[in-house]
Amino acid sequence: MKQYLLSIYMPDGDPPPPEVLEPVMRELDALNQEMMAAGAWVFAAGLHPPSTATVIRVKDGDVLMTDGPFAEGKEHIGGFTVVKASDLDSALEWGAKLARVLGLPIEVRPFADE
Repeated sequence: MKQYLLSIYMPDGDPPPPEVLEPVMRELDALNQEMMAAGAWVFAAGLHPPSTATVIRVKDGDVLMTDGPFAEGKEHIGGFTVVKASDLDSALEWGAKLARVLGLPIEVRPFADE
């Protein structure tokens, strides 16, 4: 089975208040359990805000580090899930379920073949 990255894009700014976020997180936990039961779930994680990122580059043999995200924008990857699926259509189904639960855009992308 191939593995697919389900990237969760969220708007910059403060997260929703607890009364909005808590029911969503319960639904997300239920979806993760469904993925696990189906043998599709590999790994999932949330990320800290883009302001916590550090970009590392090598230029003329020197390592340069810059605080902040690589690309500035109005949205950022706030988390991700890795799933195993028999084909793209199956991965897209998981991505659609995730989008319904979170109400956020989900990008589905296959990992490169080994």
